Amino acid sequence: MTDFSTSRRSLLKGGASLLAAAATMSGDELLGYAKAWAETSQWKPEAGAKVNLLRWKRFVEAEDVAFMKIVDAFQKANNVTINVSNESYDDIQPKASVAANTGQGLDMVWGLYSLPFLFPAKCVDMSDVADYLGKKCGGWAPSGEAYGKYNGKWIGIPVAATGGLVNYRMAAAEKAGHKEFPKDLAGFADLVKGMNKNGTPAGMALGHASGDANGWLHWALWAHGGNLIDKDNKVIINSPETAKALEYVKGLYENFVPGTASWNDSSNNKAFLAGQLYLTVNGISIYVTAKTENPQMAADINHAHLPAGVDGKTRELHLGFPILVFNFSKFPQTCKAFTAFMLEPDQFNPWVQAAQGYLSPFLTGYNSNPIWTSDPKNTPYRDVAATANTPAGIGKMGEDAAAAIADFVVVDMFANYCTGREDLKTAMATAERSAKRIFR
Repeated sequence: MTDFSTSRRSLLKGGASLLAAAATMSGDELLGYAKAWAETSQWKPEAGAKVNLLRWKRFVEAEDVAFMKIVDAFQKANNVTINVSNESYDDIQPKASVAANTGQGLDMVWGLYSLPFLFPAKCVDMSDVADYLGKKCGGWAPSGEAYGKYNGKWIGIPVAATGGLVNYRMAAAEKAGHKEFPKDLAGFADLVKGMNKNGTPAGMALGHASGDANGWLHWALWAHGGNLIDKDNKVIINSPETAKALEYVKGLYENFVPGTASWNDSSNNKAFLAGQLYLTVNGISIYVTAKTENPQMAADINHAHLPAGVDGKTRELHLGFPILVFNFSKFPQTCKAFTAFMLEPDQFNPWVQAAQGYLSPFLTGYNSNPIWTSDPKNTPYRDVAATANTPAGIGKMGEDAAAAIADFVVVDMFANYCTGREDLKTAMATAERSAKRIFR
């Protein structure tokens, strides 16, 4: 879904100009606002605080510029230091786990999916921050609460998500008989088959791609009524509904561009932008890059939510980005103040615009940001919070569900069946055993 190393993707050269157009405050104005905010804030940073914050590496350069402007203003207004380090998705969890186990090295982590749920006992209660932001910014979407709350308290603040939606070439879809994007499972399968027949294939990752593979394969499972666990977190993956999902995905896979079983999160971006791929599930990053590097391709790209399931409802697994504060930090008030300040409308709205649709907030007040309607192709990403499920699905988010997605239990089940490594019954049984070792 995203490609974070410099060698694996190109930064958006036009991002800085968009940020300048989007920003409502200059650096001096932002600093003045930050000082006024600090005077009335309920969170008072500790004197001389030095906070170490780890976040995922930037993809959209303008997003990173906007974020660092917020960091700079907060530091100067409060006479504190926020040291920001950046790592790829796959490196965030190991580094956060080391800090959680040793009780040192990091104060805050802004990571992927269910990170706070891997060590809920090590997270500061952020309920006061969540309540403040919810009242000021239109309230939290239900998916936001699911991503942030554990046993009635907020262990993390879900800043935003990167939506895992369908990116497709309109001309290729129309040639395959679909002028309008299909709304049901049968229509989607017909589209993928038709595109492959025409030499303009689709492709989605079945490898250990933290974003891409987990995202669309959980959708496929849920769309057919299957679930890894039930509402009481009992493992129910071995079911007729799961079998139907496996058969459906195998039908798609047989019409994919070759090699998807070994794809990582950057593979589909590269193939799409190289003109080798005509439909995939991804963030808006392909379109944003194409607008700069290949405007002719960008004009032919559009986006859509994945089709509704057998019950007529759309459930998707998007890349939620929660931020947590470790309870061993010596500067909890500074961390809380920074988190609240970061999501204040005066600077968060320009930040969302700078991200060009890459960040979809869980606070519903940000649905009115002009980025969602200035280009109709951005609009589907506005509604990410409305369709988002946590990795727990119908179950309860916790350490077990976080471990299951980190271990690719669902992804491996689909991959093993689609590639012929296991038959249908064995694939489900293997996933069931793996899940039961986690959900005890």
